[in-house]
Amino acid sequence: MAKYLMLKHYRGAPEAVNDVPMDQWHPDEVDAHMEYMSDFAKRLEATGEFVDGQALSPTGMWVRSDGPNRPPLTDGPFAETKDLIAGWMVIDVDSEERAIELAGELSAAPGAGGEPIHEWLEVRPFLTGPETVTG
Repeated sequence: MAKYLMLKHYRGAPEAVNDVPMDQWHPDEVDAHMEYMSDFAKRLEATGEFVDGQALSPTGMWVRSDGPNRPPLTDGPFAETKDLIAGWMVIDVDSEERAIELAGELSAAPGAGGEPIHEWLEVRPFLTGPETVTG
């Protein structure tokens, strides 16, 4: 089994087929989308392939340490992930092909008008050991 991160993006990916921002959807369309996501996760829980997943709030901040005994600093604006990442799901599957298959299903979640979004998902394997650099 290998773990993969599937990232849902607000922007930065190629344009989706049904590219209407969620804040312009009817509440019933948002509910249908969330139900699809929940049903998808439950199905993967049943097969043992679901690890975790969350939708993310559009708010956030940058934080960094300013040294011992000093309060953390916050700053911005930057190209922040809150502007890019809408949510994520971690799966644990037998192959890259299965990760791609599941990402394709997740891409078809309903959006505006109840039609599939056909959004692009970023699929990345977890690093399982140090990368080897040759040169």
